[in-house]
Amino acid sequence: MRDSLKSRQSATVDSAQSLAVTALGFIAADSDRLSRFLSLTGLGPDNLRTAAADPAFLGSVLDYLIADEALLVAFAADASVKPEAVARAHFVLRGPSEGEP
Repeated sequence: MRDSLKSRQSATVDSAQSLAVTALGFIAADSDRLSRFLSLTGLGPDNLRTAAADPAFLGSVLDYLIADEALLVAFAADASVKPEAVARAHFVLRGPSEGEP
C-alpha cells in the first residue's frame, strides 16, 4: 500500500515538474517574457539551464507564472491546461501559499 502511495506522489511531483518545465519553455519562447523573467530572477541565459535542473527553481517558475494572471491565462491556453492545473502543480512543488490552510 505504501509503495502505491509513494508511486502516486512521485507521479504527481513528476507531472508538476513537467508542467513547470513547459511553463519555462513558454516564458523562454518570447523574448519580452524571457527578459522580464531573467530580470526578476537575477538569472542570465548562461545559468538558466542549470537552474532549471533544480526542483525548487521549478516551483519558483510557477510562483512567477501565477503572480501574473494575464501570463497565467496565456500559458494555460498555450499549454491546453486549466489555470487551476497550474495552481495544483504549484501546490505540489511549493506547498500552500501564505494564508492557506
